[in-house]
Amino acid sequence: MSEEKHEPKTESHDPKVPAAWQSFMRTGWGDRELDLPRHPVADLAAQRRSRLAASFPGERLVFPSGTYKVRANDTDYRFRSDTDHTYFSGNQTSDAVLVVESDATGAGDAVLYARPRSSRETDEFFRDRQYGELWAGRRPSVHELSSSLGIEVRHIDDLPDLLADDKTRDVTTDDELARVASEQRLVKDQWEIEQLREACDITTLGFEDSVAEWDRVLEFGERWIEGTFFRRARAMGNDIGYDSIVGGGKHATTLHWIDNSGPITPGELVLLDMGVEGRNLYTADVTRTLPVDGRFTPLQRDLYDLVFAAQEAGIEAVRPGAPFLAAHDAAMTVLAHGLEGMGLLPVSAEEALDPDSKVYARWTLHGTSHMLGLDVHDCGRASDDAYRNGTLAEGYVLTVEPGLYFQEDDLLVPEELRGIGIRIEDDILVTAEGHENLSGSLPRTSAAVEEWMAARR
Repeated sequence: MSEEKHEPKTESHDPKVPAAWQSFMRTGWGDRELDLPRHPVADLAAQRRSRLAASFPGERLVFPSGTYKVRANDTDYRFRSDTDHTYFSGNQTSDAVLVVESDATGAGDAVLYARPRSSRETDEFFRDRQYGELWAGRRPSVHELSSSLGIEVRHIDDLPDLLADDKTRDVTTDDELARVASEQRLVKDQWEIEQLREACDITTLGFEDSVAEWDRVLEFGERWIEGTFFRRARAMGNDIGYDSIVGGGKHATTLHWIDNSGPITPGELVLLDMGVEGRNLYTADVTRTLPVDGRFTPLQRDLYDLVFAAQEAGIEAVRPGAPFLAAHDAAMTVLAHGLEGMGLLPVSAEEALDPDSKVYARWTLHGTSHMLGLDVHDCGRASDDAYRNGTLAEGYVLTVEPGLYFQEDDLLVPEELRGIGIRIEDDILVTAEGHENLSGSLPRTSAAVEEWMAARR
């Protein structure tokens, strides 16, 4: 179909385009096709599509990449393609749709319908704010997408006629398709593991950057750490994998504190929950709790060491065949007994750990683990039987992140505990022998944290 059918996206304050300017802008441009190397994920994505098609014989499976979302008036958020779309195609461009056709035997064929760069003979090229090359940059051509991703590519305008019948299952609306896609992503292949390893390594550098600028942190507060980490994420990856949590002092007791607008105060702790999203969209998710002065007070150290012991127990529980909840149960057992030893529980630790009680959770609040991959909370539409109530397998990657949180207005704890929040989080790969800590290059023990901060401040 002709691209002329699309009216350029313009705004009321854009200058008028007289016919002479329009005609002049459509002539005199060189054109080029780039011979892009085949993307490392191309063959893997083809294998993924084949496995998926086998689960839906005789059906058409549709995976949109998504489009732009307005941030304010005429400005959009930075685009990030849909996870399932990218997993099965490798594509990261907006306004694309992957269609997988499965025959009666379950054999699959696929076409990527995309919005490629426009012809220089259209107004879109120089007027369109979302897709025009002179406004938003060069979009890949059909040839470039196809040669890079190893898949047939057609123009998105050809898609509506294909979808006119009723055999289509769309992952955005079809629960069964979304479930199967999520469960297929549970086991990471070696390429995915390397992507996650790289994201963790860059994340470590972002934490180191933050500590190296501690004088500025003390001057500008939580915002400085957020900005410093983001700089590293953009320099070496695609983005941050989620809004960074920089919780100084009492803000550490708010689990998803992303305002990051408070001070960093000597004598307190600061909780940093931050992760880099790599250029192929795999994300790390790491948390460290640091003493602002560089050294823990005796009380802070005792609490930190308790959380560390809980995390150690959780990590040690990770192995093939173990229940997914094994890490959580092991970590919570340590924390509950620690809370009992502090005299905070209204019942014994064993009674508190009973699923019908869980009163210890007043100070732990959240689960200890979630899957990690293309999404920070990966495989979120998998069934409970495959995920939460399932067992771990080689190739799974999950977080282990216990925490203790004493709210500033909690009258059931001593005053000196109020406003303290501590979490330690690492990204754990399930291996044939047990587990590997992908983010283990960042120190975790209280003594190692102090030594690390002293060496980098």
